[in-house]
Amino acid sequence: MARAGVTAERLARTAAELADESGFDHLTVSAVARRLGVKDPSLYAHIASARDLKTRVALLALDELAGRVADALAGRSGRDALVAFADAYRAYAREHPGRYAAARFPLDAETAATSAAPRHSAMTRALLRGYGLREPDETDAVRFLGSVFHGFVSLEASGGFAHTPREADASWAWLLETVDAALRCRRPDDA
Repeated sequence: MARAGVTAERLARTAAELADESGFDHLTVSAVARRLGVKDPSLYAHIASARDLKTRVALLALDELAGRVADALAGRSGRDALVAFADAYRAYAREHPGRYAAARFPLDAETAATSAAPRHSAMTRALLRGYGLREPDETDAVRFLGSVFHGFVSLEASGGFAHTPREADASWAWLLETVDAALRCRRPDDA
């Protein structure tokens, strides 16, 4: 029987908080149980395994990030949409490092299909419509944006820019300007 006060939602939120504090890689069922003031076995009324716990945090993170990006994109197109999307993505990674890492957790195909992951892809493709890209360039651009944004925020989070004289914000602005220029250059001639 489930312990009073512990719900699947509370369990996922508590695990997400711990991931932000200690790192997603260090998230354990025992740590969540301690935080909730219960014994480990009582959590298994809500989760099937440690992987299930991490999957729940990943789903929560994907949903939160999709909400942030959707709010940022509202009413924007072209370069404005690109910058809003990227800034929302970077801000989420900075504010919630453990949840951001969880959003990269590999999900099985069925879970991924019912998560916010397809929404992320749709929003990325929506922002790219402002650049007039067609397939296969649009798919390549989705992968390009994911790689560039993830690479930058991952390096930033790991302290990769700490010992350089240029501020990370200045490099971020340069990166966005360069990405915008690259996407505009890929526009079909007859667009």
